[in-house]
Amino acid sequence: MHRGVYFDAWFPRQHCYHPSLPPRRLRMIDDLVDYRATVLVWASMGGGSLSLPYLEQEAFGPVDARSRFYGFVNDSEFIAACHERGIKVLGIVFEAQGWEFPVELSEDEDAVLALNELRGAGKREWMGLREFSANRYPKLWKPVEHYFPDGLVNSDGAPVTDLIEECVARDIHQQPCHAHWVECPDREHQCYYMDRNNPVWREYLKAVIRIQIDAGVDGVQLDEAELPMGAFQYGACFCKDCMKGFRAYLQETGGGPDGVELSTFHYGDWLLAQGHDFKTDRESAPLFGEYYAFQCRSIKRYFGELADYARTYARSVGREIIVSGNFFNLEPMYLHLVDDVDLVVTEMRNTTYRQPEWYRYVAAFAGDKDVVVVENPYGGVVPELAGLLAEGKGYDLFRLSLFEAAALGANMSVPYGSWMGSVVEDSFSAPHRLATEIQDFLADHEQLFARRTANEVAVVFSVESTRELIRQADASDNTTNARDESVVVPYRVATKTLSYGATPYDVVIWADGVTAPDRASAEALARYSTVVLPDVHTLTDTQAAAVEGYLAGGGQVVVTDRTAANLPRHENLRTADPQVLDELLPQGRQLETTVPVAANIQQLDDGSYAVHLVNYDYDPAIDQVRAVADVPLRVRLPKDKERATLVTSDGVRSRLELRREGAFHVVGLEKLGIYSIVVFHDGDL
Repeated sequence: MHRGVYFDAWFPRQHCYHPSLPPRRLRMIDDLVDYRATVLVWASMGGGSLSLPYLEQEAFGPVDARSRFYGFVNDSEFIAACHERGIKVLGIVFEAQGWEFPVELSEDEDAVLALNELRGAGKREWMGLREFSANRYPKLWKPVEHYFPDGLVNSDGAPVTDLIEECVARDIHQQPCHAHWVECPDREHQCYYMDRNNPVWREYLKAVIRIQIDAGVDGVQLDEAELPMGAFQYGACFCKDCMKGFRAYLQETGGGPDGVELSTFHYGDWLLAQGHDFKTDRESAPLFGEYYAFQCRSIKRYFGELADYARTYARSVGREIIVSGNFFNLEPMYLHLVDDVDLVVTEMRNTTYRQPEWYRYVAAFAGDKDVVVVENPYGGVVPELAGLLAEGKGYDLFRLSLFEAAALGANMSVPYGSWMGSVVEDSFSAPHRLATEIQDFLADHEQLFARRTANEVAVVFSVESTRELIRQADASDNTTNARDESVVVPYRVATKTLSYGATPYDVVIWADGVTAPDRASAEALARYSTVVLPDVHTLTDTQAAAVEGYLAGGGQVVVTDRTAANLPRHENLRTADPQVLDELLPQGRQLETTVPVAANIQQLDDGSYAVHLVNYDYDPAIDQVRAVADVPLRVRLPKDKERATLVTSDGVRSRLELRREGAFHVVGLEKLGIYSIVVFHDGDL
């Protein structure tokens, strides 16, 4: 498992400005070594969204003597120094961001006197992608032809002299969209939401990737991997290339409205004529399902194109790299992109103090690939937690955030000047000693973590059955990330019931064939004694066959709420209330204890079983998670083990007295603190 650091390294008590990250210092690497970091995400060279010459300055630019005095280096030098300490650095490609900044220049326009934060010096102008593509500043920047010798030509065959005008996502009225979540409301800068469906923008992003690889990055992280689907929240995208692509999709699939000539069909104009604006009740708009399917196919195609290009270019210069992407909350639209990455990175939608059910979904989404999670400042506890830590409080809450992820199959990164949104003037960092303590434990005990589990229960996440309810519950934009708790999502209810009931389980994701291929199979279910289908009211033929094969093999299926018409009938099929734990577990509880912990049973490489237990009993009055004394633990395992050892989060190991009661291994814990691992093993640990 990677140990990630969310390494924006933005300054405290100042806006977290995109796209350019602050200059790096060598002293930072000492911190990263203390954190036992293996990979840095959102870590380097974001300035390509301003211009390519600016990106080259980040990567290779000269560093003056005063800055050298304090160990400042350019990004290529920082990356090389990280390599000496065994730390991988990912370059960040802000795919959806196209920036324009206010700038103050010398009279001859040969020096930048102020940029973004102005000081009333020199000539006031604008600086960004628009000026780069127009060769506006020949004394400051190389011409666009230096990077694109044949120039940039759009899908109509016309030369491009304004990247923003050409590549911006547009709403149904052809107005350009902004990436509001990164624009600071008290600043004049502007961030346009760009569209990767435009071939010109893809060529530009490839140039960004080339510069990052030339600067030595270990990998490329493609942020905003779903573009332009993220612009749905703004009623987009209806740019010319999205309309061309959708027209071709309808012609290929035989879709489209009756009586309409597809060769000239413009989806936006047609919707307006039908009285739809793609904002109000968007999902009910005519052809929305087809448009969604088209965009899902497009993000797979063009994300894959950039991923393949990054690997190919790296190999052309004798290197192998990691490809990753920001898959946000791991919505179904990202499912098909997992095949294209080496490392899954997720910027969770809602960061809370207790979310075990979300981490079990994360582990299923990532499959056999490492996953690094970063917190989200919008719609969660991050501002509150940052405030507590600044006052020397909330240490156990921070410990929980990292231990919970590790216990449940993911890595929660350490924040190092990480993002606090575009409104709050601050960044998020953990106290150094606290972060070091947690990371030391995780690194020193990495042999006790594994992707494979020995959990007996699987819960199916059906994309087709669940997507609409989750859309309703999570309908707000990404500057609030609010959740409508009045919308009941049975999948979430069932997994919360299991998680809060100390029940270890896995999640199995069934795609719908649109967001990703349908890979359901009885073989994938065979190792589970019970499979829960929460409100799975739609089954593909492949999924129905998987259930039928699983039942035929002796498995137990539990259904809640609505069921699919083609659900096989069988004596091992039963119904349950998703809020009643024992109804979800016809084979009984695999793990029994008196404490409402989150539990996960990981199967280790040597055949041992590590039972991870997270105690959430935080008491604000004492600002601690309360330890529980004399905790019994009974657990059913696939194979008998001879010994049991308790490993606590302070690194102490204790031999436990182990006895057998029927199918259960039984131990007693003298004390259960914030995080413990009980290892059942043979021989010495």
